[in-house]
Amino acid sequence: MSKAKQPRRIAETEAQAILRNIRVSPRKLNLVAALIRNRPAADAVGVLTFSKRRIAGEVKKVLESAIANAENNHQLDVDRLVVTRAEVGRSIVMKRFHARGRGRASRVEKWFSHLKIVVAEQAQEQAASAEQGAA
Repeated sequence: MSKAKQPRRIAETEAQAILRNIRVSPRKLNLVAALIRNRPAADAVGVLTFSKRRIAGEVKKVLESAIANAENNHQLDVDRLVVTRAEVGRSIVMKRFHARGRGRASRVEKWFSHLKIVVAEQAQEQAASAEQGAA
């Protein structure tokens, strides 16, 4: 009496990892996500390793999880993986107050975000042309 198996929402040559409720605003997270979009997976890990942004470590963990999912769950070649999508979404917003002068208060909003990283395996000839373009 279990539910029927759902079809995959992504292609057979793709794998993903999702991290929800990260304590950083979506605007700041999107700056880091933009660094790794459309890059080879190994190159993206290197970029995140040496990024000075605080959240880059968390993004690196999610990217490594997506790479591991591709290798272990879908038997994809790690050397040919490319970050096809790095999507950032809004999550909850905690509302706090900050005491101000003369008995007033102002609102402080603490934003949370969602992150979804999709890696895909490139075709053999695309991977070769990308390596020649980088060299």
